[in-house]
Amino acid sequence: MSRRAKLDTAEGEDLRRCLVTGDRLPKKALLRFVVAPDGDVVADVDGRLPGRGLWLRPRRDMVKTAADGNLFAKASGRRATPAADLAERVEQRLTRRCLDLIGLARRAGQAAAGFEKVRAWLRAGKAGVLLAAADGAEDGRARLRRLASGVAVLEAFSGAQLGAALGRESAGHVAVAPGRLAERLMCEAGRLGAFRQVDWDQSKSG
Repeated sequence: MSRRAKLDTAEGEDLRRCLVTGDRLPKKALLRFVVAPDGDVVADVDGRLPGRGLWLRPRRDMVKTAADGNLFAKASGRRATPAADLAERVEQRLTRRCLDLIGLARRAGQAAAGFEKVRAWLRAGKAGVLLAAADGAEDGRARLRRLASGVAVLEAFSGAQLGAALGRESAGHVAVAPGRLAERLMCEAGRLGAFRQVDWDQSKSG
């Protein structure tokens, strides 16, 4: 099952309604927005900001439709002024959320970087997520994908972005151990993929 399909699964979860489509979906499958006291519309990617939550499917076109249709103001009952670059800010925050989780995995000893280390983790069954730099060499990515049977594969970030998350200049290959951090990373990557309208099949490898 693709990540997008998993995001649309709503059974037994706390649901919220998308402002644009009216669909009721799990909170983790949506993006939360709040209206600041000055009327600014803020994407609450972490879901922690005070105020009434306004929810959208995590897609760029949904953000544009809500902004152009004044839906944030209508739903909140107050003046709301979305920034012209709100969609870009949302994508940046979703990307940062994923990279922060990768960095957290490194600090927790649950991540390995570099071709040889990642290959060893894959062979030992220690990897729950394989991250390959989108701008990395295809032959190296293909060699590791062949070892990643049953491992989620993400090719969503550049080598520089992965490196920055790990405290190094660049990283072409990263493995994250199975567990809660890997699950959180996959959830956030699913929202980012949906926002970019890239249907990453994150359960498929090889």
